[in-house]
Amino acid sequence: MRTQVVIIGSGPSGLLLGQLLGSNGIDNVILDRVGRDYILGRVRAGVLEQGTVDMLDEAGVGRRMHAEGLPHEGISLAFDNRLHRIDLTGLTGKHVTVYGQTEITHDLMDKRDESGLTTIYKAANVQPHDFDTDAPYVTYDKDGISHRIDCDFIAGCDGSHGVSRQAVPQDTVRTYERSYPFGWLGIMAEVPPADHELIYANHPRGFALCSMRSEHRSRYYVQCSLDDRIEDWSDERFWDELRRRLPKEAAEGVTTGPSFEKSIAPLRSFVAEPMQFGRLSLVGDAAHIVPPTGAKGLNLAASDVHYLFEGLRGHYLEKSSAGIDAYSLKALSRVWKAVRFSWWMTTVLHRFPDTDAFGQRIQEAELDYLVHSQAAAASLAENYVGLPY
Repeated sequence: MRTQVVIIGSGPSGLLLGQLLGSNGIDNVILDRVGRDYILGRVRAGVLEQGTVDMLDEAGVGRRMHAEGLPHEGISLAFDNRLHRIDLTGLTGKHVTVYGQTEITHDLMDKRDESGLTTIYKAANVQPHDFDTDAPYVTYDKDGISHRIDCDFIAGCDGSHGVSRQAVPQDTVRTYERSYPFGWLGIMAEVPPADHELIYANHPRGFALCSMRSEHRSRYYVQCSLDDRIEDWSDERFWDELRRRLPKEAAEGVTTGPSFEKSIAPLRSFVAEPMQFGRLSLVGDAAHIVPPTGAKGLNLAASDVHYLFEGLRGHYLEKSSAGIDAYSLKALSRVWKAVRFSWWMTTVLHRFPDTDAFGQRIQEAELDYLVHSQAAAASLAENYVGLPY
């Protein structure tokens, strides 16, 4: 088989890239080691920057997002037993949209089927080859038979544990990492959200986040120890702890109910440089990880797709290599700004076990400055709604 671009990974970034390429007449094949149902069963982020929304519209999959998504014009910071609203739209003229990643994936899968583009699920032993030459190819096994796809370019959209980054010679990659000394215990429940916008809480007992996926499905988190176990957290214990960390007015808005998903996630920042190795480009989690505090993971993957798509479109439709050659440099410039913002949000909102009295007072001063300085609030809002591509 031959195609122009092989995309490894059928998460939102791989599907979005494939749809944008296909809509511009650029042939592509997507490979994934797991099945469609498994991918649709994963619960992930759901706060979309305007740039991500615009790209989904460009890919022709925005109809349901606009009908069912929730536009948010602000967020609230909770500390000192009070809610302090940050007016995102008033400060930037932009807003974010809450729409679940699973729904985005579903929309993109349906559009790809409608477009007649090829996706190969449950492809075992996927491996990119010769991407440092002008004739790269990808091999995989399916139903006990080995296959080869020749191509012009390979896009690694297969996450932090995927084969794409592993295929790169390790002496050509430089990595940067920061691990945080706590995790997020998160639950999903079929209950209305505590507020119509997200609440980020800083409390002596630890961070908490009130989020949602729809008007009837809520997503909540509390900061926890990395030593905690899921079985130690009953629903009742979680709801009690969440409400303790919220101001009274927010706690009274929490509707409790049985959780249908519960997990503990460690937090870390990670960047691999460069993001391009010959004709193999890394996209999204294959190249970088951010803590979820700033809601940047999915949005960073979308901005990577933007730069890679523009480069590939320039190569095929304009016969120019300028865009594809500059992919890593352009993507990393925006990646590091988002990594900085996510690190900053994490340090401002969480209680660190090694923070002394001086550090605690600095954090309190930072929060007070944020809600009383228009310039500081505008900086937060600008980053939260998304920096321009």
